[in-house]
Amino acid sequence: MNRTRRQFIGTTLTAGAAAGLGAVMPQCMPKSEGLKKKYASLDEILRKPVLKKELFPEPVIIDTLELLRLENTFLCRVRSRGGAEGISIANNEQMKSLWPVFVTRLQPFFPGKDARDLEKLIDAVYVYKSNYKMQNLALWVPLATIEFAILDMLGKISGKSLGQLIGEIHNQNIAVYQANGERDITAEVTIEHIIKEVGETKAKALKFKVGGRMSNNFESPAGRTEKLIPLVRKTFGDKMVIYADSNGSYTADEAIRIGRIMEEYKIDFYEEPVPFDWYEETKEVADVLKVPVAGGEQEPSLHMFRWLIANDALQIVQPDMFYFGGMIRSMKVARMAEAYGKACTPHISGSGLGYLYMMHFVSAIPNAGPYHEFKGFNEELPFTCTTSTLSSNDGIVKVPSGPGLGITLDADYIKKHILVKG
Repeated sequence: MNRTRRQFIGTTLTAGAAAGLGAVMPQCMPKSEGLKKKYASLDEILRKPVLKKELFPEPVIIDTLELLRLENTFLCRVRSRGGAEGISIANNEQMKSLWPVFVTRLQPFFPGKDARDLEKLIDAVYVYKSNYKMQNLALWVPLATIEFAILDMLGKISGKSLGQLIGEIHNQNIAVYQANGERDITAEVTIEHIIKEVGETKAKALKFKVGGRMSNNFESPAGRTEKLIPLVRKTFGDKMVIYADSNGSYTADEAIRIGRIMEEYKIDFYEEPVPFDWYEETKEVADVLKVPVAGGEQEPSLHMFRWLIANDALQIVQPDMFYFGGMIRSMKVARMAEAYGKACTPHISGSGLGYLYMMHFVSAIPNAGPYHEFKGFNEELPFTCTTSTLSSNDGIVKVPSGPGLGITLDADYIKKHILVKG
C-alpha cells in the first residue's frame, strides 16, 4: 500500500479493521480463487440484519403512509395503528419528477405491514409491481424517503436515534469538509470563493471540482484543473486536507494524467475520476495511482458495490443516502467496506434534511472517513432541535441525540402541506 492511501486509512480505521478480511488472503492464491473467497465473505456480511428488530417486542403495524406537498417541498408521514408517527423530508429536487413513483408504485405496498420487518420490506417492494426495472434514482429516492419516515417513527417508539436503530454510536461529533461545487470559472476566482467558504465554517478540510462533469476530457476554461490543483494546495498549506471531485470527467488515460498531478500536490482523495458506471476503468485508475480513489455517489446496486470492494476499485465508498435507497442499504455497503479496510464517506443529496440523514448514518459506522461534506442546513425549514445547533462550530457538527431524527418540524408548517393522490 502506498503512503498516501496508508495515511488516509490510518486516520479512519483501527489497525485491526484496516487489516480486515483481505489480510488473510495468500498472495500466491490464484486471482479467481481469491475473488471467490472475497465474494463469499461479502455475501456473509450482506446476509446480516441491520435494523435492530429486538428493540420492538410488539408488532408495529403501519396504518397509513402519505406523501404531502407544499409547492415543491415533499413530506412523507407514516402512522402506526398504535398512534406512533414518523416524518421525513424528501430530496425535493428529485421528488418534483418522481412523486408519481411514490404514490403509484411504493405507497400501496406498506399499509398493513409490520414496520419491524423494514429490511425485508425493502427487498419485497423492490420486486412488487416489478419495481426492480426502475432501479436508480426513480426508485431509490422515493423509497429512501419512506425509509427515513419509518425509521423516525421507530426511533420515537423506542427512544433511540436513527443511528442507534442501525448500529452502535461511534461518532457523536462529525468533522466537516467544505465543498465547493463550482466549474466554468477561472482557477483564481474559484480560490477566492473557497477561501470565503472555508472561513465561514472553519473546516479543516475542503473539496473542489476538477474537469467538466461527464465531459469526455473537456473543461472550460481550458487548463483550469492544472492551475487549480497546485493553487489550492499553495493557498491552504500542507495541513489542510484536500479532496478533488471529477464527477466522471475523464477517460481512464486522462484521469491517470490528472491523478499524477494530484499525487504531486498530495490531494487526499480523487472522487469519480471516470464515469461512475465505468467499473473496469475505475479499477484501472485506482490500480496505478497513489491518491485514494473514491466513488459510489451514483451507484444504485449493492451487487456492484460488492464488485468494487472485492476488486479494490475504490478505496473510499460513497453511497448517497437518497440515491442508494436509504440507511439500511448504505449500512450494508459500509460493513463490506470495513471488512476490507476501506473508509465510508457517504454522499449528500437533497435540499431538505439530507445532511441530517447523513449525520445519523455516519454516527453509526466505525469506518467513517475523517471529514464529511457540509452544505449547511435549509434555514427555511421551521424545526427545533434541543440536542444540537446543527451548525459548524470550528469545523465540527454535533449529531442530534434525540429519538428518531432528533428534530421536531413545526406542526403548522406540516398542516400547510396537501395530500398527494395517485
